[in-house]
Amino acid sequence: MDSGRQVFTVDLLERYAAKGRGVITCMAAGNDVIVLGTSKGWVIRHDFGVGDSYDIDLSVGRPGEQSIHRVFVDPGGSHCIATVVGNGGADTFYTHAKWNKPRLLSKLKGLVVNAVAWNRQQITEASTKEVIIGTENGQLHEIAVDEKDKREKYIKFLFELAELPEAFMGLQMETASVMNGTRYYVMAVTPTRLYSFTGFGSLDSVFASYLDRAVHFMELPGEIPNSELHFYIKQRRAVHFAWLSGAGIYHGGLNFGAQHSSPNGDENFVENKALLDYSKLSEGAEAVKPSSMAVSEFHFLLLVGNRVKVLNRISEQIVEELQFDLTSESVSRGIIGLCSDATAGLFYAYDQNSIFQVSVNDEGRGMWKVYLDMKEYAASLANCRDPLQRDQVYLVQAEAAFASKDYLRAASFYAKINYILSFEEISLKFISVSEQDALRTFLLRKLDNLTKDDKCQITMISTWSTELYLDKINRLLLEDDGAVDNRSSEYRSIIREFRAFLSDCKDVLDEATTMRLLESYGRVEELVFFASLKEQYEIVVHHYIQQGEAKKALEVLQKPSVSLDLQYKFAPDLIMLDAYETVESWMTTNKLNPRKLIPAMMRYSSEPHAKNETHEVIKYLEYCVHRLHNEDPGVHNLLLSLYAKQEDDGALLRFLQCKFGKGRENGPDFFYDPKYALRLCLKEKRMRACVHIYSMMSMHEEAVALALQVDPELAMAEADKVEDDEDLRKKLWLMVAKHVIEQEKGAKRDNIRKAIAFLKETDGLLKIEDILPFFPDFALIDDFKEAICSSLEDYNKQIEQLKEEMNDATHGADNIRNDISALAQRYAVIDRDEECGACRRKILTVGREYQTRGYTSVGQMASFYVFPCGHAFHAQCLIAHVTRCTNEVQAEYILDLQKQLTLFGGEARKDSNGSLTEESITSMSPADKLRSQLDDAIASECPFCGDLIIREISQPFILPEEAEQITSWQIKPHNLGNQRSISLPL
Repeated sequence: MDSGRQVFTVDLLERYAAKGRGVITCMAAGNDVIVLGTSKGWVIRHDFGVGDSYDIDLSVGRPGEQSIHRVFVDPGGSHCIATVVGNGGADTFYTHAKWNKPRLLSKLKGLVVNAVAWNRQQITEASTKEVIIGTENGQLHEIAVDEKDKREKYIKFLFELAELPEAFMGLQMETASVMNGTRYYVMAVTPTRLYSFTGFGSLDSVFASYLDRAVHFMELPGEIPNSELHFYIKQRRAVHFAWLSGAGIYHGGLNFGAQHSSPNGDENFVENKALLDYSKLSEGAEAVKPSSMAVSEFHFLLLVGNRVKVLNRISEQIVEELQFDLTSESVSRGIIGLCSDATAGLFYAYDQNSIFQVSVNDEGRGMWKVYLDMKEYAASLANCRDPLQRDQVYLVQAEAAFASKDYLRAASFYAKINYILSFEEISLKFISVSEQDALRTFLLRKLDNLTKDDKCQITMISTWSTELYLDKINRLLLEDDGAVDNRSSEYRSIIREFRAFLSDCKDVLDEATTMRLLESYGRVEELVFFASLKEQYEIVVHHYIQQGEAKKALEVLQKPSVSLDLQYKFAPDLIMLDAYETVESWMTTNKLNPRKLIPAMMRYSSEPHAKNETHEVIKYLEYCVHRLHNEDPGVHNLLLSLYAKQEDDGALLRFLQCKFGKGRENGPDFFYDPKYALRLCLKEKRMRACVHIYSMMSMHEEAVALALQVDPELAMAEADKVEDDEDLRKKLWLMVAKHVIEQEKGAKRDNIRKAIAFLKETDGLLKIEDILPFFPDFALIDDFKEAICSSLEDYNKQIEQLKEEMNDATHGADNIRNDISALAQRYAVIDRDEECGACRRKILTVGREYQTRGYTSVGQMASFYVFPCGHAFHAQCLIAHVTRCTNEVQAEYILDLQKQLTLFGGEARKDSNGSLTEESITSMSPADKLRSQLDDAIASECPFCGDLIIREISQPFILPEEAEQITSWQIKPHNLGNQRSISLPL
């Protein structure tokens, strides 16, 4: 145990606790409540929680002297059972903390109760639930009491010892909830035996099952004045037990969840059983049996004489002795017994008059050393309170393993030590014995125990561990030259372990230092592995290319974190190494710029390829052009150059004819350079392609000339492509005709027949006279007779058609002249009551009010206009209306015309009949021209039926200059004081 303050201390709690009611005979405690039994039949209750105390006389009505035999209180301090013994026999009473009067349990009359087991899991302040009572004659009874009933609910007989009738001296009960319901565990002791009962259902069914099967018990020889059974309760659950028997203290752990059934059906819920001999209580002297005991978490409190010896349950060593301050009258009998309050965690001792409290002060503080001395390291660590204690435990384990040459195990323990040994001391231990593997293990375990804040130490240890791994790998290779080839299990294991280490420590290892180490040891594969971990992909890809593993290199390059620049950098090497895999990788990689891959593709294309071999670059370029819709001229030019070098020009022609920009606004139809394409095709002698390019560049003459060298049919097709220029089309066909006539061999008549057949293919574009110059001078006219006659007939038809068109034109001109004459004779009938559409006065007004300087009325009548729709206007009114409603520019134009007419001082003269003839039109004076322009400006359409009235829809009803009209309509408030209210009858 640790030095310092004592674990257990004794204090006097109450000197005269019996209150003059006799001497104390028994005692029980629970939840800061102490219940005493006296020699005169009194039960005295001390409630230290509320500071209350009262006593009850159980000897009332009983003859002679009475004494309390046993008193029991539940863990909550509410329920109390007491047995009084005297001349009248034995009676058992029940009382509740809230009752003033006890209740006699009549069914237990005459039975001396020695033990009570409370149901700790289910008991409440208001109800005891199931309670088991053990009697002097070896019987067990069940009782239940509800506080509100003021009497017991029932008392049942459960069990009786038949084989060896002995008194039950101690009882304990535990319950556990399982799927089938409630499981009961009951332990009972007699002076020589410990019985175990267990089962499902109710207590009735549990004990009834033992009628058909044997009771499980443990028997120990020897005699003891008072056999006791104690459970240590932790968090309302029994953890271990102790039986004060004649042979010693039988104790062990309790596991009520154990499901290991014995053959007879009993559950073996006792673990780690042990018997503590009483000889441990006295050194060399005769063994003295304790008269009472109590159980704490790690200790037994044993009452021997007037002292309490504290015995460590684990080490079985006496750690303390407690002495009591006894009064003179109590010395004779001394300390009577011990009892414990599991709820409050206190222990009590009592003599005839006084109560002593035994307090526990952190009894587990020295248990780590106890377990350590017993070499129970796991339990010792569980009880350590600080890092220094844990270091001592690890040190003992490490030194024991080191002494037994179990260096790897020792390394694991040394790595856990943080204070009592330095890192350097431990490292030197392993270096001194040349245990590199153990040193590496120590370093790795040390890494696991370091915190993230120890960055420098982590980096240093990781680097040292890396070197030790490399040294281990080299030693394996030196010991076994075939380790690499044979792939021995140890070699493979250390390689896997090393790579796992690199993966775990990639963030703490210094990149440059680690790579130098790997390179210096020649571990290329591990160097590549570490470079991959550190995302140094250039090193990784370069290594795979050196090894010829293009697929692995491409897998690295396809990772999202790899820069596209590496794709372009290694593209030339990869496509030469494995063109198929490289191109497939390119086609599955997003955001690649094909233009940057052109150097790699050109390098691949410059190498010779088998005739039937798939050209991977062409495949990729076709993917870019057709699938990705690439518009880069360089890509299109490269694909065209590769097509041009193929033996079959079909792909080249299809490429040239494909319009890649079709459907795009203001975009070209193709993206390759036509001049480059033409030079390339001429160089490669791809004449059909050259013809297509010439045609595409609108160089039709060159296209036809070149096509005539290849195929006349192709030349004819090219000549037909020209549609918008008839002269050029004819010129191209003449070129074709000349070539056909010059190339034809054989009889002259056949020559002429073919030429005439050629004329028919031109759809009348060429005549016989156009091709006659191409024939030799000595050709006979008779051979052309039919063609010449046909041509003359066509000319006659054209002449006749021209004559008809001329006659139609002359007739049309006459009709136009007649229409002009008829137009001049139009008139309109005006009613004498017809009003002006503007001023609403009569049109046929006589007077000078409408006479103007520009217009002169006949017979004093004002000038006016009449429209076909029927509306009529005075000239002056029409001018004013149109000027007001039209835009400013047009209004100024009308006013200017009116002003010019005024300057001429009179009206233009007309013919006598008012008609306009061709002569009058040509001989029109300037004033007449001005008036005609004014008529067109104001009278081109009716102002009420034309565009002018339609445009007025968008104008506001009240114009901005009419703002005064708006204000005149506003309602102004008046003085309401003079108004009268008028009531209307309902």
